[in-house]
Amino acid sequence: MASLNVGNLGEYLREQRRTAQLSLRQLAEAAGVSNPYLSQIERGLRKPSAEVLQQVAKALRISAETLYVRAGILDAERDPAEVETRAAILADPTLDERQKQVLLQVYESFRKENGFGAAEAEAPADGGAGARGDGDDLTRDAGPQRSTG
Repeated sequence: MASLNVGNLGEYLREQRRTAQLSLRQLAEAAGVSNPYLSQIERGLRKPSAEVLQQVAKALRISAETLYVRAGILDAERDPAEVETRAAILADPTLDERQKQVLLQVYESFRKENGFGAAEAEAPADGGAGARGDGDDLTRDAGPQRSTG
């Protein structure tokens, strides 16, 4: 459940902030977020974006990936290389949220196609071709596609 993950994130952030001997105000300033917003995150009332988590992680000098897992953005059971790739995509400030989601979907579809899909994902009834139904056609023949009219 998302609210549990967010609460878990907030508790973890509070613990990390206290370990770093920072006040809420100091961490908010270092991370470039407002004090009330950071307080709401710590209390589990808000779910921050990947960008905010990255800023907070940088200010705390901890792994952004750890915060992504705590926030439920990344799955802790995944391959470390996949976690790093996903974290890099989510942390890229030059992409908007829609672009990040599309890129993650494309990345996941290629992983599934290569036999490395997430274990919890169910295989599609169409044999893995995906929602568009043309996934196999795209990978079988790398040459140009010609229409016979």
